[in-house]
Amino acid sequence: MYWIYRIVAVAIAFSALVYVLWAAPRYLDPSGSDPVKQERDRRWVNTSPYFVDRQACSWLTLCGLHHLRADPASRDYKNQGQLRLDPPTPDVGRGEKPGSRDIPDYVFKHAPIVHLYSGEQFWPSDMRDHIAHMDVQLNSAVLNDTGPWDLDNMRHLNELNGSVFLHSKNNVEDRPAWLHSRYNIPSAFPTDAEPASDEPAVLDEDASTTPHHPHVKPSDFGQSRAVHAQPTLQKVLSGGKHKQTQDEDAQGHKPDVQGYSAAPAVLVLADKGEGVVDAFWFFFYSYNLGQTVLTMRFGNHVADWEHCMVRFKDGVPQGMYLSEHEGGQAYAWEAMEKRNTTFRGVPGAAERPVIYSALGSHAMYATPGVHAYILPFNMLKDVTDEGPLWDPSLNHYAYHYDYKSDDDFHPDNAGEVKSIVDAGDDKPPETLSPAASNPNAPTSWFHFRGRWGDGVYPLADVRQWRLFGQYHYVSGPQGPKFKNLGRKKMCLAKKCRIRHERDGSGTWY
Repeated sequence: MYWIYRIVAVAIAFSALVYVLWAAPRYLDPSGSDPVKQERDRRWVNTSPYFVDRQACSWLTLCGLHHLRADPASRDYKNQGQLRLDPPTPDVGRGEKPGSRDIPDYVFKHAPIVHLYSGEQFWPSDMRDHIAHMDVQLNSAVLNDTGPWDLDNMRHLNELNGSVFLHSKNNVEDRPAWLHSRYNIPSAFPTDAEPASDEPAVLDEDASTTPHHPHVKPSDFGQSRAVHAQPTLQKVLSGGKHKQTQDEDAQGHKPDVQGYSAAPAVLVLADKGEGVVDAFWFFFYSYNLGQTVLTMRFGNHVADWEHCMVRFKDGVPQGMYLSEHEGGQAYAWEAMEKRNTTFRGVPGAAERPVIYSALGSHAMYATPGVHAYILPFNMLKDVTDEGPLWDPSLNHYAYHYDYKSDDDFHPDNAGEVKSIVDAGDDKPPETLSPAASNPNAPTSWFHFRGRWGDGVYPLADVRQWRLFGQYHYVSGPQGPKFKNLGRKKMCLAKKCRIRHERDGSGTWY
């Protein structure tokens, strides 16, 4: 009889385990479920050619176990085509507008300073570089289009009827160099072995390319190299201990001691009325490396948009929002760490908030350290530290955004956007205006409704697995326009709690 008790005990334990594996993903899923999502998931599970895999996925939430393998940060060309699309046309004259408005000084006086993680493998990326390595995918089929897509014509992709994704030409697990963007690393010291010139670098504004960056003119950026003869950021923040040398100043478009990165950030100003102005700073990366749980990696995706927002009232900063997981976090201005820097030649005139970018995921936090989320016991966590300083104010596109006039923004439903299927603009949108500092900045890319990276890989793909509801690879994100820029609250999520202290952020629950 003893063996019967053992069998019953094992059966009960197994049943309990099955229930936990079934219930945990549903309980931890912050977005909930609906019939459309369930049907989409059923189709995804059915892409597996193996019966056992499909059953294990449906009942035990263990999908693609035979695909499990190591996924280190550092590791053939892939191009297929079925459909054709007419060559895209640029949005001629969309950038330069008479009466372009300046960005107020207070926005730069309180612009963020970003500490990238010291061990980061996927650094800030240039949108132009990223697009050059992407195909266009419509309804899971890669288009064999005849013309190159660019920041100046991307809105025309909205005319396609279906789900539109930018799709990597390379197998991302081969870790092509453009995915890492190492040449965009802001660094406190010279990073190359080339002999330095004794002459200061001179940027040719008439040249079609730069020595370091083949796609963009220096004058295309709003603040690009305009450091206004200020002391180096690294020197100011280190109390003057680091002595700037002429060699370090002569690096051209390579990362330098001023926190300059060749990858431009994006600054979008949204006027909310009654003296309230939100300054959104967006940061683009070509790859998001997911985090590991029990040595298994989850949440990889091609393309990554992160952002922070400083809210001003009559030119005075009131608070700050940081894009973290599950909706991000808002802080009162007095809670943020700040450092005083020189502005317009006046030492200590600029009070700038300091934020920390997490390893791999690039989520933004107010403190360095370990930040657990979703799971207890630090099983799933982000890590930040005081790595290389990035000053996005030195190289960025700057815009004013009239969200109230944008058809894609609906105040009645908290800034949700129209489906990609509901496309087909009759005329170019006029809601985004380049700032006076960069009147020719491209605007078409901002209105692209699709995803900037590959769609979620099917279960049949050898790169894909899903355990306990968490995918190895998820879909790439939409762009800045679809981050609810017209929101009244500082938070991106509907529930908004403003923290008045930095400690205690990043708890798993």
